[in-house]
Amino acid sequence: MSRPLILHVGVQKTGTTSLQRFLRRSAEALSDSLIVRTPEEGTPMRPLGRAAIAASLSEDRDRRLALSDAFGTVLDTLPDGLQTVVLSHENLAGAMPGNGGETRLYPALPGMMAPLLDQAAARGFAPRVVIYTRRMASWLPSVWAQAVRTDGYGRTWDEFQAETAGLPGWGDLIRRLSAALGSERVTRVRLEDEPEPERPGRQLLDLAGIDPARIDALPPLDGRGMEQLSANATEFLRRLNGLALNPHARDRVADLVSRSQPLFTAPSPSEGTL
Repeated sequence: MSRPLILHVGVQKTGTTSLQRFLRRSAEALSDSLIVRTPEEGTPMRPLGRAAIAASLSEDRDRRLALSDAFGTVLDTLPDGLQTVVLSHENLAGAMPGNGGETRLYPALPGMMAPLLDQAAARGFAPRVVIYTRRMASWLPSVWAQAVRTDGYGRTWDEFQAETAGLPGWGDLIRRLSAALGSERVTRVRLEDEPEPERPGRQLLDLAGIDPARIDALPPLDGRGMEQLSANATEFLRRLNGLALNPHARDRVADLVSRSQPLFTAPSPSEGTL
């Protein structure tokens, strides 16, 4: 019998950070049934995510080989056993709109996933892809703000809307994935259908075969992860992105902005002496 392997490919801005926090927090309690890998610092999941972004932005053969190698390294680290494996990384979907000049809805994802699933199957796994989606009306503004925050995107919300005006719905992506991988290997879950914000990823755990009573018994999270920046902070970073800054320096400023939200909450300059 093949060992179940779930590739949770995000996508970005569908609650992945909170979901991964919950998975990590619950990993020990579920270790008899589940092996979890998320993009923690110093683990091979980090380079896997970087390789997926790079491969999605170019059809260069070397980039696809690098993705395969990074995926193989992750598989090499998995312990033997019968437990279901969940590999969760939002960047497995590739570049989101606004990142690296991408304006489409994950065009490279089906072609990226097909060889990875074949690679996993050759090692005795039964792989499948799980993708979370979110209503486009709320997803796109969040994606724009995230692209400004982390990817150096410098265009306004109106300009971003114009760039993505022809974006299809999620059904288009699921159809393309199903055509490339087989419909039995693709599962879409909707963020809006998650019943408990404090236990994010319940639908994913259900698909991994975890008993509902065990999920109910898991300690809930005490807060959300990766909150969107305020409108003023986002606008500050958007303008910053138009400057010719060293990327490392720009990232440091972005980190300072994210940790200094009160500086950007006032609608006008504060009065008084400094």
